[in-house]
Amino acid sequence: MKWDEFSEWGRKVSDWTQDYHLTVGDRPVRAKTEPGEVLNALPLSPPEGGEGMAQIFEDFETIVMPGITHWQHPRFFAYFTSNAAAPSVLAEFLASAIAPQCMLWQTSPAATELETRMMDWLRQALDLPDQFQGVIQDTASSATLAAVLTMREKALAWRGNQDGLFNQKQLRIYCSSEVHTSIDRAIWVSGIGQQNLVRVPIKGDWRGMDPDALEAAIQADIAAGHQPAGVILCVGGTGVGATDPVAEVLDIAEKHGLYTHVDAAWAGSAMICPEYRHYWPGIERADSIVFNPHKWLGVQFDCSAHFLKNPDDLVQTLAISPEYLKTHGRDGIINYSEWSVPLGRRFRALKIWFLIRTYGLDGLRDRLRNHINWSTALHNKLAQEPDFEITSAPMWSLWSFRYTPTGREDLDELNQTLVNKINDDGRIYLTQTRLDGQLVIRFQAGQFETTEADVMMAYDVITEIARTQL
Repeated sequence: MKWDEFSEWGRKVSDWTQDYHLTVGDRPVRAKTEPGEVLNALPLSPPEGGEGMAQIFEDFETIVMPGITHWQHPRFFAYFTSNAAAPSVLAEFLASAIAPQCMLWQTSPAATELETRMMDWLRQALDLPDQFQGVIQDTASSATLAAVLTMREKALAWRGNQDGLFNQKQLRIYCSSEVHTSIDRAIWVSGIGQQNLVRVPIKGDWRGMDPDALEAAIQADIAAGHQPAGVILCVGGTGVGATDPVAEVLDIAEKHGLYTHVDAAWAGSAMICPEYRHYWPGIERADSIVFNPHKWLGVQFDCSAHFLKNPDDLVQTLAISPEYLKTHGRDGIINYSEWSVPLGRRFRALKIWFLIRTYGLDGLRDRLRNHINWSTALHNKLAQEPDFEITSAPMWSLWSFRYTPTGREDLDELNQTLVNKINDDGRIYLTQTRLDGQLVIRFQAGQFETTEADVMMAYDVITEIARTQL
């Protein structure tokens, strides 16, 4: 394709995109293809000659789209949503069109400076202190890895990158049993090792880390000759929204001089609403905080907001400046590639700018509050049904339940079958998790365009399929 042909196809793709988002609710939420169906529809070898865009786009619709699970569906209640609000999509289109590589200030000054301002806008939205500065990572997994590497370096007096972990004390990092598996992966990649990730028992309705157990674990490790390095806190865990007692855990971490990282990948978006900030009291004392605007706030994937009380710690951990990356004759600039593991960086700040300017913080708050209120109303309605059991109360818009009809003993198998049949039905999409050893069904509302009717439809689908197909 030549650039003088681009606008014609650009209009067609734009029209298709608008129609897709307006009608996606008419499609089954989850893909209905069988394993290998898409693969077998693709030629075994690449074409030797070029093909026309008309044929390519036709194949996109007939081969690719049937195998897509529709994350932008208003009744996508599984996992945590990955949103794509209209202004964010437009911004991503423009970022793709100009295609800058934003690793350094000099490789695109506007990208760096817009990122600086957008991260400060988000800091203000969360009411974090001025001391915090932010960087956009691709995902919370990368932010957590950066935090774990910083924990490692600080605990080793900044010698880990040079000397490695051989002949060092075993470093110990603490978290609850409810954290995301990205924490395990960060422990692997950092070289600290799975056996040095200490799982602290949980307690309470929020299923948070037991501060007394944390203190005991740290003391035991010190006595054993190990080196405590950091604590990873959870606010809004993936399973059922588990949330650590932030202030109490930070008290203990500060007492022992440990670096702290707060994973609020999903629930952090809700903290733009003042009434939900009681879930992370004392957050201003954390060293590192991450949340994903691409989950609940409406920003196009991928876009993870990583805040740091002292960015110099992260830069000292990650920065490498060969001669070809130096910006000569410029002082006081930020090169965000020194704040993240990858050197290459996309222009992600543009979509935050477009989104916040389009809706304003009040418009975004209204959406979040609606999701929480509608989800709670669904929870209350299902709780009235005698053959259903609520297994965890709402944490923001996330809660869980089980189908427990009288006389059935195989409840794990029964509820897995219920999830499968609901998802095969196609009207809504749910996922399961394990809670205290039992299989339970998760519900969370967070898709950007979902309505109250969409959320309440879940009640009809859940009860209908449970009572007529099991």
